[in-house]
Amino acid sequence: MKIVLLGPNGQVGWELQRSLAPLGELILLGRSPQLPGHPDASGDLAQADAVIATLRRLQPDVVVNAAAYTAVDKAETEPALAQAINAQAPGAIARLMAELGGWLVHYSSDYVFDGSGSMARTETDATDPLNSYGRSKLAGERAIQGSGCQHLILRTSWVHGARGGNFARTMLRLAAERDSLTVVDDQIGAPTGADLLADITAHALRQAILNQDMSGTYHAVATGEVSFCGYARHVIDQALRAGAVLKASADTVKGVPSTAYPTPAARPKNSRLDTQKLQQTFGLCLPDWRQGVDRLLAEVLPTR
Repeated sequence: MKIVLLGPNGQVGWELQRSLAPLGELILLGRSPQLPGHPDASGDLAQADAVIATLRRLQPDVVVNAAAYTAVDKAETEPALAQAINAQAPGAIARLMAELGGWLVHYSSDYVFDGSGSMARTETDATDPLNSYGRSKLAGERAIQGSGCQHLILRTSWVHGARGGNFARTMLRLAAERDSLTVVDDQIGAPTGADLLADITAHALRQAILNQDMSGTYHAVATGEVSFCGYARHVIDQALRAGAVLKASADTVKGVPSTAYPTPAARPKNSRLDTQKLQQTFGLCLPDWRQGVDRLLAEVLPTR
């Protein structure tokens, strides 16, 4: 089986390099790929025609798309670019994979919902994005679903990893600089490790290839829920327990409403996603969000 991985150097893509390797021949296709025999190869989703030409030459059995436009606030002033990368390119890839009889794995977001209420959203709940980024992700989903290709769309949220920037790293930096922090406490979700998401992908893909009825959209997040404020308190508390030198403590992290930090793009307050469909379909047991965050901290904090 030949698998092409788009976006191999991002947080999720980096972990996918590990998790997908046992499944078949893995070809990494970044924005500036160097593939022997393919001097014009392209993995830049902003240039969809070049990506399609590359994939047509490679003839993959599976494309795993871990590339995306993720600058949520910037998307408010660059909606066309967000649509090109998050919707038009995935749609074109999906149509090609339908032609080739292959599979597409694609990652979407809790931002396709409006964030209202307090119940965890299921895959069939109504979508209504609050911002340009969310609209581009929803458009990508619909393009893939309408292409006729076999696919796994995994909606996730609050992704973190030891590679690259993320909320936990930001909190550690600020806690080292300041005696106290103010963090939003009315946005609720589940921090989800890039390593967990990569492992879910490999397990699900392996089974789906053997059973095409598994094609569809799934929610893939860690178990449990927390506010960003609670998330920050946990990160700081665990870091202090591990011997990190910080000025702030969990007790000095103050919760504030989202209105205290206005942003160009509105954020959903309810990012809870129901994962029962994923767990039941693929026989998976998803760990609590703290487990992934603690593992992240063990990797990024300096050892004594």
